[in-house]
Amino acid sequence: MATIQYLSHSAFLIKEDENTILIDPFITGNPNNVVKLEDLNPNYIVLTHAHGDHLGDAIEISRRNNALIICVNELGVYLSELGINNHKMHIGGAYNFPFGRLKFTIAHHGSSTNDGRYMGEPAGVVIQLKNKTIYHCGDTGLFLDMKLIGELNKIDVMLVPIGDNFTMGIDDAVIAVDFVNPELAIPMHYNTFPIISADPFEFKSKCEAINKKAKVLEFGEVLELS
Repeated sequence: MATIQYLSHSAFLIKEDENTILIDPFITGNPNNVVKLEDLNPNYIVLTHAHGDHLGDAIEISRRNNALIICVNELGVYLSELGINNHKMHIGGAYNFPFGRLKFTIAHHGSSTNDGRYMGEPAGVVIQLKNKTIYHCGDTGLFLDMKLIGELNKIDVMLVPIGDNFTMGIDDAVIAVDFVNPELAIPMHYNTFPIISADPFEFKSKCEAINKKAKVLEFGEVLELS
């Protein structure tokens, strides 16, 4: 059985058998963080882009236990310069890892380090585990090709930003859920900073109004994917 834990912001920890996948580990400096950095020991780290609230503590965590960072090529080149173990990919490409198949999707956003170095395209990611498929949208606005993502993949869990300003707001996120048609939608990327304040329960109720299932996870909450 797989589990998914919402660490806050866009950070999630996915576990299945001996594999642990950490996505966008923004821990240090995150006002909503509820986990200790030293308690995170993933085999894999997936990065959707290089902004500080997504790259976060990935480098430190990878250095500590040699976790493989999976990311787009330009970000991977940067990590290689730092001696960080990484697997370079790009939008539309997929690869079979021990935990399953991973494919990067488009995302309408940006990607650069804090000092302004270009880090390639931002991305969403579709992760196919043994029996469940998870779509982490990354930071993105609404785009029509989300329909195609839903048509090509039976998405069990969709992790969707709702905080507005830098990403989709609630109303656009509900349309995105309608496009993808997942079994379950979970909101993310909200209430970390005042500028992305949003009510996740409003998102949940608006999804339910169009007959889409949504669940609000508390920070640190673990969900079993049965």
